[in-house]
Amino acid sequence: MPIMSFHNGKLNLVVSITLRAVPDIKGTSKSFPKHETRHLSEHKNIARCARFSPDGKFVATGSADTSIKLFEVSKIKQMLLPDAKDGPVRPVIRTFYDHTQPINDLDFHPQGTILVSGAKDQTMNFFILFRFFDISKTNAKRAYRVIQDTHNVRSVSFHPSGDFLLAGTDHAIPHLYDINTFQCYLSANIPEVRYSCTGAMYVTASKDGVIRLWDGITANCVRSITGAHGTAEATSAIFTKDERFVLSCGKDSTIKLWEVGSGRLVKQYLGAMHTQLRCQAIFNETEEFILSIDELNNEIVIWDAMTTEKVAKWPSNHVGAPRWIDHSPTESAFISCGTDRSVRFWKETI
Repeated sequence: MPIMSFHNGKLNLVVSITLRAVPDIKGTSKSFPKHETRHLSEHKNIARCARFSPDGKFVATGSADTSIKLFEVSKIKQMLLPDAKDGPVRPVIRTFYDHTQPINDLDFHPQGTILVSGAKDQTMNFFILFRFFDISKTNAKRAYRVIQDTHNVRSVSFHPSGDFLLAGTDHAIPHLYDINTFQCYLSANIPEVRYSCTGAMYVTASKDGVIRLWDGITANCVRSITGAHGTAEATSAIFTKDERFVLSCGKDSTIKLWEVGSGRLVKQYLGAMHTQLRCQAIFNETEEFILSIDELNNEIVIWDAMTTEKVAKWPSNHVGAPRWIDHSPTESAFISCGTDRSVRFWKETI
């Protein structure tokens, strides 16, 4: 189903699969392509979160050591080449030190020039990215703007227009900021908040186990899915590109697909244990597959989004289960980071 979305300040046509069109028939699943993985870097403490830029050219990671690392994807790919002749490649192009507590979440501005971070020190810091290519500014390691919130900032999400920023905090209601004036319009714990593709809605996953859908304009809660993961915490929730479904993950070791219009459970993805960490369930770039983490077996697990069948499971290559995964929006590649402090890049094997 084609829809329109914002990207780099423009409206773009997005082709999304219809997840309800195919029944859960085992044996009809697609094969997930094999990937190669490479250790990229290490933080000095637990690597807690990661995020690709909208154009897929950069990826950032945040750590319990309070630092943020920015990687250039083209340099990561250069590292993967077996016949690299230009000496060691350094994919980390900038490291930011501006928080005093662990980083909880990151997001890129839709135009890709600004990175925002949220942390336990109750601040949201803004970093200008276009200066990475300005040699005279290579020593800049601090944010150009800081927002002081009243609560632990657990999650951040830019509106597709780039004019607003949502923050999920320990407060019962998400905080909405105008990034031009930095005015806060809005003042159950919300560990994750995410806008839909067009910004018409946003979704929150909370510690009380409720998935809530909100109107992106009025900020009114339009639907609550109580007990989405039983009595367990809902740790992540994201929209499909066509905004018809929400994919959620919880500490009950289930991943669920919900219909936005009715709140009805459409599909369920089983077979991966996640009861301790703030685990995510994510789509690949085409939304044909779902990726998540099996804490018990320390594996990356992949399901066919249509049939719900588990189609692959790979050793994570982390010491201990990864804490976070994020998929590139533009290609068959993803990143993982974990308690072992390491950051790994995964790319389809050609």
